[in-house]
Amino acid sequence: MTSAQHSQSELERFLRIADMAVDAAAEVLLTKFGRVEAQLKGYADFVTEADMGAQQAVVEIIHREFPHHDFLGEEGSRGGSSQSSYRWILDPLDGTTNYVHGVPFFAVSLALEYEGRPIVGIIYDPMLRERFTAVTGWGAQLNGQPIRVSHVKRLSDALVSIGLPARVVPDSVDVHWMIQSAVHCLSIRRTGSAALNMAYLAAGRFDISWALTTKAWDVAAGAILIEEAGGVVTGLDGQPLNAQGGPYVAAANRDLLDQFLAVVGPFRK
Repeated sequence: MTSAQHSQSELERFLRIADMAVDAAAEVLLTKFGRVEAQLKGYADFVTEADMGAQQAVVEIIHREFPHHDFLGEEGSRGGSSQSSYRWILDPLDGTTNYVHGVPFFAVSLALEYEGRPIVGIIYDPMLRERFTAVTGWGAQLNGQPIRVSHVKRLSDALVSIGLPARVVPDSVDVHWMIQSAVHCLSIRRTGSAALNMAYLAAGRFDISWALTTKAWDVAAGAILIEEAGGVVTGLDGQPLNAQGGPYVAAANRDLLDQFLAVVGPFRK
């Protein structure tokens, strides 16, 4: 997918509406921060009225402006047209566990796909007021300023963000990857937000990022941010990331990615 398939005005409109939707979600999250009760969807998997309210705010804006577009959200989907080439993908609150515990590190993640490929992506941290945006062919920005991935070339110099599932067992592949990351790289970070991990890689703050249990809403916006910032993000087979999500590994450049995959070993469930 290239920007040549859409006019500049079309892309500008997509981005403008996405900004409006993300702002509406962020307002809900900020209003309810520190005042929510959580329910468990699964082991250590929380959902709050903030998640639901933020998603509803986005849905209302998207379907008012683009009634025939499809929509996929972490808290449920809403169809537009089964024939639509467009699909909006939303995580209304990435970092819910942080949010529930009063840790101010979470984000809204929204992407627009065209024929299965992201063409617009926004990750917004409402606490720091950092807005990471990308449009296909236009590059990536942070608060309106261009961003690029880091220039790190050696694995031993790489700062790695890791993503672990809610339930971790000693012999899991996630633990193996975490140990290998700690041994072979400069240092590791676990932030609790896959979206911000990917945004930080796009901005050159992290050099490698991986998570083995993500869904489409976790990575859709982050993937276009990284690619437009000059980085690479793939599935574990080294091929382009599946539109449905799943395990991902990303790096500032292909050589760094290959170095990392060489030391963590093959993916095993």
